[in-house]
Amino acid sequence: MKHTSRIASIYKDLQQQMCRQLEKGDGKGLFQQLPWTKDIGSGLTCVMKNGDVIEKAGLNFSHVEGDFSDKMEALLGMKAARYSATGISSIIHPFNPFVPIIHMNVRFFELDNGVCWFGGGIDLTPHYIDESEAAWFHRSLKDICDQYNGDYYPDYKAWADNYFFIKHRNETRGVGGIFFDRVQPQDEGELDRLLNYTIDLAKAYPRIYNQIMDKKRNKPYEQSHKQWQAMRRGRYVEYNLVYDRGTKFGLESGGNIESILVSMPPMAQWEYSFEPSLESPEQHTLDLLKKEIDWIKKE
Repeated sequence: MKHTSRIASIYKDLQQQMCRQLEKGDGKGLFQQLPWTKDIGSGLTCVMKNGDVIEKAGLNFSHVEGDFSDKMEALLGMKAARYSATGISSIIHPFNPFVPIIHMNVRFFELDNGVCWFGGGIDLTPHYIDESEAAWFHRSLKDICDQYNGDYYPDYKAWADNYFFIKHRNETRGVGGIFFDRVQPQDEGELDRLLNYTIDLAKAYPRIYNQIMDKKRNKPYEQSHKQWQAMRRGRYVEYNLVYDRGTKFGLESGGNIESILVSMPPMAQWEYSFEPSLESPEQHTLDLLKKEIDWIKKE
């Protein structure tokens, strides 16, 4: 379609830059390059396993096109005959329970009726919430957002709080970040500005995580911390399978199933009615899994 191929080329190159930066930050792990092709298009799934800090990471690129099905129409609430989409998505699960999970996605969607939009964001899911780290993370995102629009950070931070919410647990998935979807450019100039915004977010992703890895890669931990990490990973699985729109759309559009589910942690655990000790680090984390926390004020 009119814009998708150009943006796909940019995103594909950007994916490789991000892989190299994360490899350098980890210091050991390398991304395995796994191209795939299906009737609807193609992509490149990059997977790292058993690095120095990173236990499992997926960093995916895709460029797909196909018929706009009735189920897609119901999911997106609009009519069209054909669609095209491209994007980068990534998830990182670390070994160390004091290093957080991080997720990033930028994407562009275009319909043959002329409608197109961008979406994406970055969010952080600590197993143990570090308030100063959460504040620094949110400040980093706000600094990028403010270069484009002063309303982006407050609006997209609130959107993330509501989107990354596990309703059946009444808790947020982590400390949030920013999330936006279906942001439609009104002209070519705005399209390029929104494209540059998604590029800046994607470039910030490895830079942010490398700084966290450098700070916490050698932080000591015990088996009890690993057990808590496994249970928090279980919450991540619950969210992705029950609520995540990207997972639902990927399955509905006939995308590559291995790439869609690469976000799952290598190991997770569920324990019946687990309640941490009062005033424990685990309870402190649960107490902070709430919407509308002004993390930047905690700097």
